[in-house]
Amino acid sequence: MPRESKKAKTARAAEAFDLLTEEYPEAHCELDFVDAFQLGVATILSAQTTDVRVNMVTPELFRRYPGAEALANAAQEDVEQVVKSTGFFRNKSKNIIGFARGLMADHDGAVPKTMAELSALPGVGRKTANVILGNAFGLDEGVVVDTHVKRLTTLLGFTKEKTPEKVERDLMVLFPRDRWTLLAHLLIWHGRRVCDAKKPRCEACTLSGLCPSSRV
Repeated sequence: MPRESKKAKTARAAEAFDLLTEEYPEAHCELDFVDAFQLGVATILSAQTTDVRVNMVTPELFRRYPGAEALANAAQEDVEQVVKSTGFFRNKSKNIIGFARGLMADHDGAVPKTMAELSALPGVGRKTANVILGNAFGLDEGVVVDTHVKRLTTLLGFTKEKTPEKVERDLMVLFPRDRWTLLAHLLIWHGRRVCDAKKPRCEACTLSGLCPSSRV
């Protein structure tokens, strides 16, 4: 692909966003949650597993531990039994209990609304903080970069970076702030439904005319 000007890339990014919005008007976070605490726990549990799997275990988890105080006082081995099917259950149990204890110790059990405060909590990195801010509080502080977002934006030629942090910076420059949260949902939905990592369905892709990696 010939070198693309910043103006052309920005225009192509805007067109891609519009096409994905038309394709997935209902795109949203597919983790089930009722508040920021539940979303934070579910996001931590979602690492290296599916949202479907997480949604299968969180009803029982939140029945037993309905808030930060209850989870902060939980025995790790008891939590492990509930979340075992999500994989890496020992580390995940440690992280969600740490998250709850951090909320109790530093925020009276409430989930903070800033990137700095969230990122300082045990078990919470920038990706999880972005998920919470964007979906629980409606704050566009950054772009969630998971495996789908990283893969699709690379295929689309929107970034050449390798780390999530640098990919995120590229996307924050390329897309308007008020699109950051929805952008991640659109890319994740498209990655799950059409642009499969092993068998991308380019012939069915609404972005095929804009994608330098398209096979059609």
